[in-house]
Amino acid sequence: MAAVIFDLDGTLVDSAPDIHAAVNRMLADAGEAALPAQTVRSFIGNGVPTLVARVLAACGQEPDPARQAEWQAGFLRHYAADSTTLTRPYPGVTAALPALAKAGHQLALCTNKPELPARKILHAFGLTGLFPVVIGGDSLPQRKPDPAPLLAAAAGLDGPVLFVGDSEVDAETALAARVPFLLFTEGYRKAPVSALPHAARFARFSDLPALVARYAAD
Repeated sequence: MAAVIFDLDGTLVDSAPDIHAAVNRMLADAGEAALPAQTVRSFIGNGVPTLVARVLAACGQEPDPARQAEWQAGFLRHYAADSTTLTRPYPGVTAALPALAKAGHQLALCTNKPELPARKILHAFGLTGLFPVVIGGDSLPQRKPDPAPLLAAAAGLDGPVLFVGDSEVDAETALAARVPFLLFTEGYRKAPVSALPHAARFARFSDLPALVARYAAD
């Protein structure tokens, strides 16, 4: 029975509104103007250090390790205090995940979000018990698209695995790890669907259990 590893942001949940709010609180602390939601949304996917570096650049700041560390600490403080108020699971997620587990598929999470807020989001939506393995962006020295986090998640599961994600980062990670990739098309990707290597794609989570069953059989 194939196990299924999921990305989090842009795949299981739309977390961009809470990330945007935390970024703008961080900017207010620094005396900077707020950034639009769509701008911050485009920065999501490569982990907190890259998110903050992109925000710094958008504010016209030169690379500065001290400022990067200060802003990053501020973002993490604000996000840890409020990471679930505006975040919502994508439609069908809270039905599809139990259906997969009931069918015998083990589930895991592999995200570039730090592990603590990732677990907080799972808890907020009653999903914690479905994910015995959680690999966050600070669980290992490497982050996606390095294959190490995905391989670490797979090592905690039995049998072959599938990876479900929404972005260029996820597609590259799956390719590097040689894991079949199922692309959720309604998340945070920037490139056309055709530009992302994938075994299959889906737009509705109600279709995922049957899709997983088909690829698990193969």
